[in-house]
Amino acid sequence: MNRVNQSSVIKEAINSYLEKGVEDKQDIYTKVVDDLGVPRPTVRRVARDLQTELMAKIRILQAPSQPKPRPEPAQGE
Repeated sequence: MNRVNQSSVIKEAINSYLEKGVEDKQDIYTKVVDDLGVPRPTVRRVARDLQTELMAKIRILQAPSQPKPRPEPAQGE
């Protein structure tokens, strides 16, 4: 399994456990390692990458809205 595909599979597994309500990070890591047979350091690396991606999206959603500039009315209107 190549690294990109492996990372995608691990991210899906992590998200699956989060959606099932598993809240303990170590439990998630253990379950992913057991299910997929990948090394724990790999799971931790992918989890860190996933966290970074999600935090970037959260920052976008938390940013104050920028008002759109209104077009200036044409002269003579």
